Order: sequence, then C-alpha cells, then structure tokens
Amino acid sequence: MDAGNRERLERGSAAVVVLAGPGLIPAILVNALATAFPGRVTVIEETPLSPFALARRRARRLGWIAALGQLATSIVSRLTKTFAQARSQAILSAYGHAAERNRDVPVIRVRSVNDDATHEAIARLQPAAVLTVACRLLTKKTLSRIPCPIINFHGGINPAYRGQMGGYWALAAGDRDNFGCTIHLVDSGVDTGATLYDVRLQPDPADTMATYPLLLAAAGAEKTVQAVQDALSGTLKPFEPARPSRMHYPPTLWRWLWNGLSRGVW
Repeated sequence: MDAGNRERLERGSAAVVVLAGPGLIPAILVNALATAFPGRVTVIEETPLSPFALARRRARRLGWIAALGQLATSIVSRLTKTFAQARSQAILSAYGHAAERNRDVPVIRVRSVNDDATHEAIARLQPAAVLTVACRLLTKKTLSRIPCPIINFHGGINPAYRGQMGGYWALAAGDRDNFGCTIHLVDSGVDTGATLYDVRLQPDPADTMATYPLLLAAAGAEKTVQAVQDALSGTLKPFEPARPSRMHYPPTLWRWLWNGLSRGVW
C-alpha cells in the first residue's frame, strides 16, 4: 500500500470503487457499501454487451448451438422476471434492501471497465479497495492499473461453481448445501482468486432462475461489506477451499427445461 492510501486510511477517507454493470444486483451491493462507507464510494459503470453480442462471444468458445440455446434461456428468463416481482420484493424486504441505487453515490459511465477511461478514473480516485460485480472480466492491463485489493462478488460457491449461474447449477446438481455466493480476490482467471467469505443458504420454493441472483446478492451483501472493510484495514484473510474446480455457463433452453421438468429446478 502506498503512503497516500495509508494516510487516507488513517483519516478514514480512503476511496472504495465499484466496477459494475447496471441493474439491481450491483445496486444492492453499492447501497450496502454506501451505508457502511458514506461519502467514500464511487461507481464506475460500464455499458453491458447486448445479448446478441454475448452470444457471438460464447459461440467462439462453445459453438453456435450452445450459444443460441443460452440466448434463448436468457430471453425466457427476462420474461419470467415479470412473474417473479412479488418474490423479488419479498427478498428485498426480508434483507432490508432497496431496489433503487443510492443517488448520492457518484457514477462514472464508461463503455467498458477495461477502457482507458476506467484506468484514468482509477488513477484519479486512488482507491484503497475495488469491488467488481456484474461486469466484464478484467484484462491483465486493467489488473495492472489497480494498485489495491480487488474483490469480486460471485453468485456461486467457488471453486465448484465458477462462471455463471452458480446457484442454479448447484441446485440442478442436487448440491443444495452449496447454494450460495462467494466473495473472493480477483486474479487473471475466472473466479479463481482466493476466497474471502462464502455464504450458504436455502432458496424458497418460489425462487427460480429469475430470483436466484437477487437472493444471493441480498444474502451476501453483509459479507461483501466485511470483505471491503478487511481490505481497508489490511486484515484480509484469503484461503483456498479444498473442493474440485469447475467452470459453468448459462444453461441452454433445452437443459433448463429438462432440469425444470425432471428436477423441479427452474
């Protein structure tokens, strides 16, 4: 930690930067941080890729059949959120979260968290801790421009449920004891950084793929704040879970239907 950050920590004014996409999940975590560290949180918000751009990117890795199947599931999931509004509100109420992001938190909008505009903002803000949530993976260049701990909120238990839709895949695998989220350090891999905290819980029968991410963010907000506090105080205690590591992607539409019909996991 450089002398400037150490001095800001001592007088309680060290900056916390959140690299995020738009949406409800980042809003929950930003609000929690803003409550814990008033006047010290800044959001750098990127423009998310369109579903079709994501499909093209996944097609290069997984092939077009899988990518289009995942796109179809994404479209269906968005439609089902309309029917999940009551459950979503119940989750927010149960954990004491608001759906709207705190308007007092400054927001810097960029095309991508890996753009030069982001690097310039980081250099200007000189954060003592950075949280990433629902944004692009950080490139090696971006990682090199952030001279402080980088923490990620992940909606799955690492390393067994790395990647996307970790909570959903735990349920689909019958591994209900590992339905949860992980707060971990960021490295150059995909959810491969050392774990700081993980939070396990049991979903409500009314929960589906439309509400799993919200439930995990609501339940994991407290430990996310704690991880950032640990970073600010220099007391981070990362550890490596002794579990198999596996990468996951969103389910294709046919896999989602199969898991729903055969296992009751929607």
